Parts: sequence; structure tokens; C-alpha cells
Amino acid sequence: MNSAVDPLSYDLDGVRDRALRERGGAVDDSIPELADADPDLLGIALVTLDGETRETAQAGMQISIQSAVKPFLFALALQDHGAAALDRLGIEPTGEAFDAIKLESGTGRPPNPMVNAGALLTSALVDGADAAARSRRILAGLSAFAGRDLSVSESVAESEHLLGDRNHALAHLMRSEGTLQVGADEAVAVYARACAVLVDARDLAAMGATLAAGGRNPLTGVEVVGADVARDVVSVMATCGVYDGSGRWMRQVGVPAKSSVSGAIVLAAPAALGAAVVSPPLDEQGTSVRGHHVSEVLSRELGLHAFAMPRG
Repeated sequence: MNSAVDPLSYDLDGVRDRALRERGGAVDDSIPELADADPDLLGIALVTLDGETRETAQAGMQISIQSAVKPFLFALALQDHGAAALDRLGIEPTGEAFDAIKLESGTGRPPNPMVNAGALLTSALVDGADAAARSRRILAGLSAFAGRDLSVSESVAESEHLLGDRNHALAHLMRSEGTLQVGADEAVAVYARACAVLVDARDLAAMGATLAAGGRNPLTGVEVVGADVARDVVSVMATCGVYDGSGRWMRQVGVPAKSSVSGAIVLAAPAALGAAVVSPPLDEQGTSVRGHHVSEVLSRELGLHAFAMPRG
């Protein structure tokens, strides 16, 4: 970090109080469970690389992880398959919607692991003899990133599976291209359960901190993934994590991040800390409005921007 401000003495509650004044955005209604979210929810958490935690009110309120799971699915696929997983995926920004029915021309690969096509593929690449085994491996891996045992909302998983028409279309398209090696419905079911894992801001901050620490969870000391895997994941978060808003995000915030339709944002500031904001109202790119505001403030006041230039 470039700032003299200590994250552990930082006025995180003051940041939250100011962000609560922001009333923009709309709660996602793609499934009933998301539509029922409290628009006034705002939880913030920080986890430093020596395992210290700071949090605000509502940092323990649970939500489904949704698209914020994508960096961690990518990490598990890389950990299980190494360079072979990278051969199956693109890593370039798309300028398209996260659920666009589109693959790389000529290869049939998903454009990157942060869009739905890529996440369907990475969840299918995670080790496991069948869908149930892959889902268990994913849940165990996400729990290791968070530093505690996580659980799945069965109602969210069912809604994601039944109402995920575009995900089914993407899975069938990848099957037709020979990219996806498992059944389309099976791939969607595994990804739906991954999106339905319940987390709070504290969990997400620990998950971001694990990536920022090179794959070792600073709360438990467990090496969840290798340093090379963490580097690759954070790199793609920087370029693709906020979809077609990623360029604007890196200019304004300058911290690799992943957004989610449940209102979560997970941030991984390499060699500094992990952070998370949970607030359901979203902008047109599907990013939490208050979460974006809070992330900008944290970046500026804690000196987290990756491209900040020293004065003089």
C-alpha cells in the first residue's frame, strides 16, 4: 500500500455512513431470491495479509455469492489442471454482456472465465467424477478460501438451474463446439450450486485476501492455491472482473475485483489486503452502486490503486 493510513484504525464506519446516502441503482430480479434482497443492506469488511479483520454493521449478513464465485472457480480449475485449463479458456475482455451467447471465433472457447460461459466451463473442469463430486470439491475449495465451512442455499440453486435459460443455451453451444466435455444440464447444475453458496462480506474479504496473499489464507495459514494460480486469477480479475466496465473500474478504483448480481464486490489488492462490499442495488453494468463508491474511497484513502504514481 502507498498510504500511511492503517487499515486497522481506518474509519470504516464513516465510509459506510456516507455510502448509505447513495440511493441509485436497482435490485436484480432475475430469480425470486435476489428480488427479495434488502436494498438498504450495506456491509463492508477488510482482511489484511497478517489476518487482521475490520468490519462494519451488516458485514455478517449472508447473500448468495452469485458471479463473485467466478474468480474462485477459475482458481480451482487452474489448481486442478494447470496450463491445460488455460488452453480451454480465453482471457480477453469482451465488451459484451456477462451472459452473451457468444464464444471465441474459430476456437469455440469462452472469451474469459469471468463471463457465464467461462464459469460454466471452469466449474466443469474442477476435479470430480460426477456433478455431485465436483460440487463438493467447489464447496470445499470456497470454504478454504473463506476460512470457514460454507453452505449452499438449495432454493437459490434450484432457481438458478430452472431459470438459467441463457446458461443452458451457452452450455449447449459449448457442447456443440466440443469445448464442454460434460452434459449441458450437468454443467448448469454444478454452476448453479456454486452461485448459490452463502457468504457474507467477511467471507468475501477473506477470499480476496487469500488471492492477494498469493493463495495462502491469512486467517488459517492454509495454502488454498499456488502463487502462480493466484497471480493468474488476479490478473484476469483486473481486466475482466467488472465485465465491460472493467476499464473504467481499473481507472477509478485500480484494484482487481469481481462484481456480482447479488450486490457483492470482492477485491484483491496484491500484497496488501482483501476487501468486500455487499449492497444489492446495481448499476447498468450489474455492479453494486454503493459497492463501487466504497471501493473508490477505500482505494484512494488506503492507497490501494495499482497504478497510483508517487508525487515528485
